[in-house]
Amino acid sequence: MWGAVRRNYLAGTLSVIGGLVLWEVVSRYLIANALLLAAPSEILRAIYRLTLSGEMGRHVAVSSAEFAIGYAIASVIGIGLGFGMANSPTFRQALQPWISGLYATPTIALAPLFILWLGIGIWSKVLVVITLVLFPVTINTEAGLRHTSDRLIEMLRSFGANRRQIFVKVSLPSALPFILAGLKLGIGRGLIGVVVAELFGARAGLGELISASADSFNMPELFAAVVVLAVAGIAMTAAFTWLETKLVPWTKD
Repeated sequence: MWGAVRRNYLAGTLSVIGGLVLWEVVSRYLIANALLLAAPSEILRAIYRLTLSGEMGRHVAVSSAEFAIGYAIASVIGIGLGFGMANSPTFRQALQPWISGLYATPTIALAPLFILWLGIGIWSKVLVVITLVLFPVTINTEAGLRHTSDRLIEMLRSFGANRRQIFVKVSLPSALPFILAGLKLGIGRGLIGVVVAELFGARAGLGELISASADSFNMPELFAAVVVLAVAGIAMTAAFTWLETKLVPWTKD
């Protein structure tokens, strides 16, 4: 067990501890300006204070709801579009210009427009999350289905398998690693979308906390919100990595 822990976690743990120690030293002795950089110990105290007052819970709840709704909608639509594009050349040709163009467009810049349309409530942020998560999920789903081995499909057909059996036995297992990769990419993009949309206008949320802290030059609280977002991203990415080991164990080295 110790060997497995050392192999998988020791280097990463030491890297994080070393980075935090270096950050603490730099912020206390080299920069030593609370308006420019907050030390990790000050950030932890800020998280503790915000948690006790209930402010952190309120902001996290709002951002979590915006992310979860947008991520779920984008995942369902993206997987559906990917299936459609992989199975229909006409459908792929019709959507490909839109997918390519919108994926290359800085959709974050559309956040003020979405807020103008839908107000500063939850749905403008949800729409930003959808536009950022949708395209990597769609592209990865289509790529996974299109890279299914033709030899395996022909073999199943030679044994009399129908389209549903081919999809369940070959196409879906082949595409599943790509789909999970697209969903994993969507986590970071979705969190960015939530924060950026809240920076443009929100009543609550981690982005709003970052904006308010920056306006008042409260660096510990600003970094506290950033740390919470980073931890959330790491936790969700780790969850998807664990899910990959259960759903697609054949992809392990």
